[in-house]
Amino acid sequence: MNQTSARIIDANANRAREAIRVMEDIARFGLDHRALCAGLKQLRHDLAEALDALPGARSMVLHRDTPGDVGTGVTTAREGAREGVRSVAVAAGKRLTEALRSIEEAAKTVAGGGGIAFEALRYRAYALEQVLLAALMGRAVAVAGVCVLVTEALCEHHPWEDVARAAAAAGATMLQLREKDLSDRELLARARKLVEIGREGRARVIVNDRPDIAICARADGVHLGQDDLPVDEARKIVGAEMMVGVSTACIEDAERALRDGADYCGVGPMFPTTTKHKPVISGPDYLRAYLAHDPPLPPGIAIGGINAENVQILAEAGARAVAVSSAVCSARDPGAMCAWIVGALRAGLPV
Repeated sequence: MNQTSARIIDANANRAREAIRVMEDIARFGLDHRALCAGLKQLRHDLAEALDALPGARSMVLHRDTPGDVGTGVTTAREGAREGVRSVAVAAGKRLTEALRSIEEAAKTVAGGGGIAFEALRYRAYALEQVLLAALMGRAVAVAGVCVLVTEALCEHHPWEDVARAAAAAGATMLQLREKDLSDRELLARARKLVEIGREGRARVIVNDRPDIAICARADGVHLGQDDLPVDEARKIVGAEMMVGVSTACIEDAERALRDGADYCGVGPMFPTTTKHKPVISGPDYLRAYLAHDPPLPPGIAIGGINAENVQILAEAGARAVAVSSAVCSARDPGAMCAWIVGALRAGLPV
């Protein structure tokens, strides 16, 4: 290995390790985010293995010349202060990906250097950086618990407003408006009413499919299907502060959602459902694969055919959030049913 490549790789390996450690500490101590912490730790170990595999890796440190390094004295005013933890995370993420790119290019000059391995690590770093920054914006915590999808046609025993109020009072953390056949004016009026109910019950309110209606109603977010606007395009409409969720039926959908900047994903369908026909049932195996994915995917809400009889299966699989529709909307006592599902999810107890 030539001296220039050795110095570049050695210096940037140190930068990358330091940046990962900063990000890992924020995930660990600032967010209590177990999956993200594990993903960053694994990246750190995989980087060490890739570096060790480089020809001449053990001799790189011999080329280190910190006192003579002309770059050590070059600083900018912005380096001396950070606005907060998020700015620390942003700086660490950029430092990590830039260092990995520099290692990748220098490794290409080494016979058998494995630039491809460092390219793969860089792509993983991009994904982990995105998850960390989204979590620091505070949106990830909003998807824990039970989301009730409110559709008037399913409310057999009570007006939809009463069902929504009962669900919020029973502990639902999110109410999602799912109406396909209303005019725009009716849909906006319905969304504004649901937002009012959500504010009273301290539940977030999500509008299905329509970023424009979500903005006009001052909802907390919009949920998109695979045939709706792409997440990144919807983000241009709703901005950075509104949650954008997307339905996924496979890991490929979920990985695309991560790349596009989704704040959370619907994960399903878990079970057959009469609410919405699905030719393929992804099932709890998809949920397990989603939760185990490296790098971590956006927070997931299990959805599809979930009711009092099967919610514990998902709790035992690791679900921390589920979406229900007819199980609550069609119940004679929607509040009691919602409270039961909330309790079962929290405890993970068998029925």
